[in-house]
Amino acid sequence: MTKFLIMTSEARVRQFCDVAALPKDWELSFVGPFPTEAEARAQGADAEFLLADAVSRVPESLIASMPRLRMIQSEGVGHNGFDLAAAARRGIVVCNQAAVNKGAVAEQAVLLMLASLRRLVEGDALVRAGKQAQAKERFILEGVRELSELSVGLIGLGAIARETALRLKPFSCELYYWSRTRTSAADEAALGVCYRDKDELLATCDILSLHLTVAPETVGFLGEKAFQRVKPGVIVINTARGELIDQGALAAALRAGRVGAAAFDTLSPEPVTLDNPLLRLPEACRYRVLFSPHIGGTTQRVFKVIHEAIWENFQTFLAGGRPRNIVNGL
Repeated sequence: MTKFLIMTSEARVRQFCDVAALPKDWELSFVGPFPTEAEARAQGADAEFLLADAVSRVPESLIASMPRLRMIQSEGVGHNGFDLAAAARRGIVVCNQAAVNKGAVAEQAVLLMLASLRRLVEGDALVRAGKQAQAKERFILEGVRELSELSVGLIGLGAIARETALRLKPFSCELYYWSRTRTSAADEAALGVCYRDKDELLATCDILSLHLTVAPETVGFLGEKAFQRVKPGVIVINTARGELIDQGALAAALRAGRVGAAAFDTLSPEPVTLDNPLLRLPEACRYRVLFSPHIGGTTQRVFKVIHEAIWENFQTFLAGGRPRNIVNGL
């Protein structure tokens, strides 16, 4: 019997995978997406394979408690909660679903930009309160800006940022980017983007959209010093990872009016805790901050593709082949 520890939603697995069609000698042990380490150890002590939600934590201590473990598979793109080095030392391959949701997340980024500019949540609340006419008059007098008037700065130029740029081109906004490695002039022309160094990007763009991976050098990338440099009234969009922003510093910048609005598909930690400073802003900031529940990359199409690839990857490994998208250097 080949045992799998499943640290994600059982309902998701059963919806997007034909479990009955899996090999009969595969035993799936479900523990849920955010188990305690004790719960995971209890069910996974003899597991050879681990499937984990992309924002789950798979620390060295859990890996050490699973002596038969051979492969760890992220359900999504993310894996920053997995101890890649500890897995590598044991010869355990760690795989993700690189770029599978790039288009879906790009759509979410554009949605959050438009929703922030058009004050969508605030307008909805006022209409429901019977204040449609008052809201319309106030929005007109205070001014609603169009994307075509603005400059958007992409922080990072990976797969999702590229898809975001392509989706923004029809809006005719000015598109800029900063990345640790500048792309070619031909690539910039195809995407419709212009390079700016980091400080210039922060100081000049009306919208800043984060598209970095989490690494020691990117944690808190937007922090107190960065918010002192940004263009007053900037809109901050984060569909990447919550750890990229110093959330306390952003909350302070929102209260001070330095940041005009912010919209998030991801926070830190996840699941979000009620003491998160972005959830504890004063009433005056209520409609300047918008949240979605980390659904940018979780469309129906994406999850169908993801689960086809996951179980195919496990079968490839068991057949002696090399699984796709190994992220820990093995």
